[in-house]
Amino acid sequence: MLKKAIVQIGTLFIMLLMTLSIGLNPITNSFMVEFRGQAEQVMKEESPLYMEILRQKQKFDEDPIDAKIDPVWKAIPGYNGVQVDVQKSYEKMKEDGEYQERKLILGEVPPEVTLDHLPPNPIYKGNANKPMAGFMVNVAWGNDYLPKILKIFDKHQIKATFFLDGSWVKNNGNLAKMIEDEGHEIGNHAYSHPDMQTLSRERIRDEIVRTNQVIDVTLNTTPELFAPPSGSYHNEVVKIAREFDMYTVLWTVDTLDWKKPDPSQMADRVVSKVEPGSLILMHPTASSADGLEQMINGIKQKDLQIGKVSDVLSERRKTK
Repeated sequence: MLKKAIVQIGTLFIMLLMTLSIGLNPITNSFMVEFRGQAEQVMKEESPLYMEILRQKQKFDEDPIDAKIDPVWKAIPGYNGVQVDVQKSYEKMKEDGEYQERKLILGEVPPEVTLDHLPPNPIYKGNANKPMAGFMVNVAWGNDYLPKILKIFDKHQIKATFFLDGSWVKNNGNLAKMIEDEGHEIGNHAYSHPDMQTLSRERIRDEIVRTNQVIDVTLNTTPELFAPPSGSYHNEVVKIAREFDMYTVLWTVDTLDWKKPDPSQMADRVVSKVEPGSLILMHPTASSADGLEQMINGIKQKDLQIGKVSDVLSERRKTK
């Protein structure tokens, strides 16, 4: 009761000062502004609404997670934390005078360590706290099955990442353009589908550079992700890719579609292994074309969003 009375007296005093403030000297005005700010803060903290937002803040706030090098999974991306903006939430709710969870203003808090801070390492998966998975489609052949795969992705409004072989792009510019026009992400899959770990440093650079060049000429885009053919690499491959501002990406779950598995059995196996942060490797094959929709539906039933590889690897909680 005493504190409430003090707040009321303070309010009256502020009103009096505001009435008398005209003509006061700058020092007096400065004191009045500071006192008013302090009194308003006291009144706000006495508000049941403000205090309730502070209590709820503890429930919603989460610390960010730093990127790290895992001994098995290599580079693991970080994940943004979340924090309630108490002031903005209060301003949004105070007109109604009651707490409404839907009006909470949440902001993302970036981690101190991101993938950019880590030494070059391959990436096999996203952060396990991010409820998202992504398809990575490696393309060096399989033209007959691409239209069906693109149609299914479009039906479900899903964007994937297509890692394109450079020589394939050179010979199939129209199909490459079709993939990009659908809004899918374009990655580098080397130029001639070589075994990257057997190549000299010069050949590694050549495979990456030539592919970037033909993709740039054909699609006017520069890949930010590199997928070594057959998953074959060594540290020098990863370092060179990073020199060209690309992360080396492998996979968490393999469809093994090149073995021509039964589409339904393949889909069941893949879905059973998919977890938050999973990257799913596939190719334009009959098995993947026929089993893709089943995989998509199964992943959605796990309450996972499906998106591009860059979205899965991003620290952001929300994707565009």
